[in-house]
Amino acid sequence: MPEELRPERLLAAILETTDEAVLGVGLDGSIVSWSRGAERMYGYAASEVLGETLLRLLPICEVLQFEEMLAGARQGECRCGQVVERLHREGTRLRVAVRRSAVLDEAGGIAGVVETGRMLEWSRSDVPPDAQLRMVAEQMPGLVWITDRKLRIIANWGAGLPGTQIRPGALAGKSVVEFLKAGDPYASPLAQHYDALRGTASQFEHQEELRTLEIRLAPLRSGTGEITGCIGAATDITERKKTEEQVRYQATHDALTGLANYREFVNTLDHEVRRAERSHLRFTVLLIDVDDLKGINDRMGHLEGNQALQRVAAALNEQCRTTDLAARYGGDEFGVVLIDSGAGMAERVVERIEVSLGQDVCEPKVSVSIGIGIFPDDGKTPHELLEAADRQLYQQKKCARARRRIDGARATLHLAGGQGVKGADEAGEIGGVLEQANGSEAGSACGEARSGIAERDAADG
Repeated sequence: MPEELRPERLLAAILETTDEAVLGVGLDGSIVSWSRGAERMYGYAASEVLGETLLRLLPICEVLQFEEMLAGARQGECRCGQVVERLHREGTRLRVAVRRSAVLDEAGGIAGVVETGRMLEWSRSDVPPDAQLRMVAEQMPGLVWITDRKLRIIANWGAGLPGTQIRPGALAGKSVVEFLKAGDPYASPLAQHYDALRGTASQFEHQEELRTLEIRLAPLRSGTGEITGCIGAATDITERKKTEEQVRYQATHDALTGLANYREFVNTLDHEVRRAERSHLRFTVLLIDVDDLKGINDRMGHLEGNQALQRVAAALNEQCRTTDLAARYGGDEFGVVLIDSGAGMAERVVERIEVSLGQDVCEPKVSVSIGIGIFPDDGKTPHELLEAADRQLYQQKKCARARRRIDGARATLHLAGGQGVKGADEAGEIGGVLEQANGSEAGSACGEARSGIAERDAADG
């Protein structure tokens, strides 16, 4: 054989000219040969990698697989080919199809491995296109269906919906009416299917028993553009809706009492004013203030004060209709919007709230002062209605303070009356306090309280 055609020279020529990356690896994982193609693919010159371990080219996800390959080679096994990932010198990842061949020693044992690598595009797949499409159709989240113009389902794909056993093709032959349990052609979801037949796409939510579905519909067109039916896709958004509702509830409700918060109260009041203007209906607003909440907090602690607020909230929930809105207005104040109500209904609700709190057996006893604003008598804007209710509430608070002051003085007067001369002197001073309280503006606002005191005085003789 001519010297220039010896196998060693032929092999060297092949390694120099091939575009594939050819490298030799010893059983310890070290690189023992490195072709020009490997230099071009991986970016390393032979002098930089010879004697180094191949782990230098491997992302961490490939290390275990490489070690298993070496262990197999040491046992006399060599995996022929697979698609792997390699690292370029610059750090980018390469997708490489490798073929491996065993290098045998004189005794026939495996002395090393030759690896030939061909770089693949990341968009390329080893799975044939038709198989890829079938996998997508069978495993895509949710449910996809197509219908004819009579809304009879021709085919369906997808992994199905939670809690159902709908497999690809299971709906074929059924009608949309049967599938979505709908019968009214003018209501959702049938109306949107008919819209799709007329060329209009849509997206909407559909409540089905305990689930909420998000459905997208579009016209199904033939190759010539003619509408031949509908194409629909449904996904289960039940959990997402629950999360949205929880977030909305937390944003619009008071954490302590569970009532609507100030923002929700103001928004509802503004909406009700606009509605009443259009419909020429009446409604009322209640502003409610807990009497002496500061005293409860000072005497018994803020925990008792919070429980007092919760008891007031419970009374409001119990005595208001489901169409009304009860809210914690702020601090110790509450607000109620009584829909489609006048002064008479407002007074009855006020009375029921006061009676409910009066019958509450829990301690400490809680009472409230309540002001009423009537649309349109007291105002035609939210601000005017709140001002009117607040003025009445202020008068009620003055009355409540006067009652507490008079009742306290009256109780002290009874105590001082049985303590001799000194008690008589104190009784005279307290009597002056009573007379001053009865003659004040606050006292004049509390005729009922004064008459009650007069009756007790007469009874005491």
